[in-house]
Amino acid sequence: MTTTAKYIFVTGGVTSSLGKGIIAASLAKLLQAQGYRVTIQKLDPYINVDPGTLNPYEHGECYVTEDGAETDLDLGHYERFLNRPTSQANNVTTGRIYQSVIEKERRGEFLGKTVQVVPHITDEIKERVQILGKSGNYDIIITEIGGTVGDIESLPYIEAVRQLRWDLGENNGIVIHLTLVPYLSAAGELKTKPTQHSVKTLMESGIQADILVCRTEHDLPRELRRKLALFCNVKEEAVIQSIDASTIYDVPNLMLKEGLDKVVLQKLNLESSKPDIDQWNEFLNRHKNPKSEITIGLIGKYVELQDSYKSILEAFIHAGASNEVRVNIESLHSEYINPENAELMLGHLDGVLVAPGFGERGIEGKIDAVRYVRENNIPFLGICLGMQMAVIEFARNVLGIKDADSTEMKMDTPNPVIALMEDQKTITDKGGTMRLGAWACDLKLGSKVRDIYKAESIAERHRHRYEFNGVYKERFEAAGMIATGLNPDTGLVEIIELPEHPWFIGVQYHPEYKSTVANPHPLFVAFVKAALSNKKKKNATMAQNK
Repeated sequence: MTTTAKYIFVTGGVTSSLGKGIIAASLAKLLQAQGYRVTIQKLDPYINVDPGTLNPYEHGECYVTEDGAETDLDLGHYERFLNRPTSQANNVTTGRIYQSVIEKERRGEFLGKTVQVVPHITDEIKERVQILGKSGNYDIIITEIGGTVGDIESLPYIEAVRQLRWDLGENNGIVIHLTLVPYLSAAGELKTKPTQHSVKTLMESGIQADILVCRTEHDLPRELRRKLALFCNVKEEAVIQSIDASTIYDVPNLMLKEGLDKVVLQKLNLESSKPDIDQWNEFLNRHKNPKSEITIGLIGKYVELQDSYKSILEAFIHAGASNEVRVNIESLHSEYINPENAELMLGHLDGVLVAPGFGERGIEGKIDAVRYVRENNIPFLGICLGMQMAVIEFARNVLGIKDADSTEMKMDTPNPVIALMEDQKTITDKGGTMRLGAWACDLKLGSKVRDIYKAESIAERHRHRYEFNGVYKERFEAAGMIATGLNPDTGLVEIIELPEHPWFIGVQYHPEYKSTVANPHPLFVAFVKAALSNKKKKNATMAQNK
C-alpha cells in the first residue's frame, strides 16, 4: 500500500484503436494481482457531455456504471478485468470539463478574470484526474487519454498531464505511450518511423514518454528495440512489445511476459512481486478448451458494428467459459426478419437474445423473432428493448390485443403495453434523463430468476425511459406471462418469464454490464446452459428420427 496515490498516464499515437483500454486494463490487472488498489479512468476528448446521446455506430455501446453514469465502453473493460465497479469519476469528457468551467464562470468564481484553456480548462482536468487519487481508496490511478497525440482535441489533456507530472514530483507520475510499429510486407520489415514521430510530437508538448508499448503483428527483434530506445530516449527494458493476440484476455499474460508491470513499479518506486493470476488463467483455460459449442442468435439493429453490443459479447465469453462451452454468436439484423423467413433464420439456433436499443427501426422483426422462439421452445433472453418486444408480442399473439404497442414507437397507440413513466413525460432533454444506474429488484418466490440468482433481492443497472404498463399486468399473468421481478419502491416490472416455456426470460435492465471474468453473470450462465440443453435435446431427437 502507498501513502499517496501514484499516477500512470496512457497516451496513444499515430492512429486510434490501438487498444489503450485493453493495455490499461491488463496493466491494472497485473498491479492488482500484486496487492495494489488500482482503478482506471478514461479522458474522452469529444465535446459531448457523455456518450449517452451518441449513436452506437459512432462510438460503440454506451456503458452504464452503478451510480448511473453513461460512459465510454472502455469502462466495461476496466470492470471486467478488475472485477471492481467504476463510477462517474472514472470517465471525463471535454463536454463535461467545459460545462463545469462555464458554470463556475457564470457563478463568478473566477473573480472577473479572463477564462482561458490554460490555466482554467487544464486546472479542471487536473482536478478531475485527481478525484479518485485523493479519495484514499487507491494506491495507483491509471488514466487513459482518448484520441491520439497531435489531435487538436487532445491538446488540453496533454498539457494537463505535463503540469501534473511537474506537480506530483519524481516517481509519482509516469507516461506510457502506445504506438504502432507497422509491418510492410512489400519490404518484409517492421518500421519504427511512426513511433519516432509520435514520440517527437509528444515531446513537442513537453512530455517525455517513460515507457513505449508497441503494437505489432510480428515480434520486435532486439536490435529494433534498441533503436527505438535510443531514438525515443527511453530505456531498452521500457520498450514493450504488444503483439496481436487471439483474445483480449491473453493480454495480461503477454504484458507479464514483457515485464510491463515490473518496469512500471520500478519507475514509480514501488515494490514488485509475482502477480497472483491463477484464477484468471483458469478462466483462460476453460475459454480456450471448451467441451461443447452452441450457437446463439443475437438479434439487434446495430449488428454491423460489434462494439455496439460489446458487453453482451463479453458476457457470453464469461458464461461460456463457466459452462466450458464455446458460444458462437450469429448476428442477425432485425430489419430482415419476418414471419416468412423466421424458421430459416432462427430454426437452427440453440438460443436467441433480442438486444437492447432505441427507436422504431427493426422493431417488427424483433417481435417476429420473439414469436418464433416462444412458439418453438427455443431458449430466449430479452434485454431492455428485447423484453419490451416480448411483452408486445405476447399481447398481440396470446392476449389478442392486435394493436398493442409501445408509446416509443407509436405515441397514439390505444393499447400502450409499454409506456413512459409519469416522471419522464415532461422531459425534453435527451442526455442523462433516463432511469439509469443500479435499481433494486425483488424476485418472486418459485420463479426461475430467483433460482438463477439464488437471492431474494438483487440490484441491476438500467438505461431506459419506457416501462411495462402495470395496467395490463393482471391480464398478462392470467395468460401465463408472469412478472417475476419488481422494483420494491415503485412496483415497476423488472423481469418477465414464461413458466411453461423451457427458458424464456425478459429483463428491463442490462445484466451484461455486471458480468466479469471473476464473476460471470448468473443470467448469462443459465441462458448458455439452457441453450446447451436445447442443443442436446435437438441432437437426441434427430438421432431417434434416423
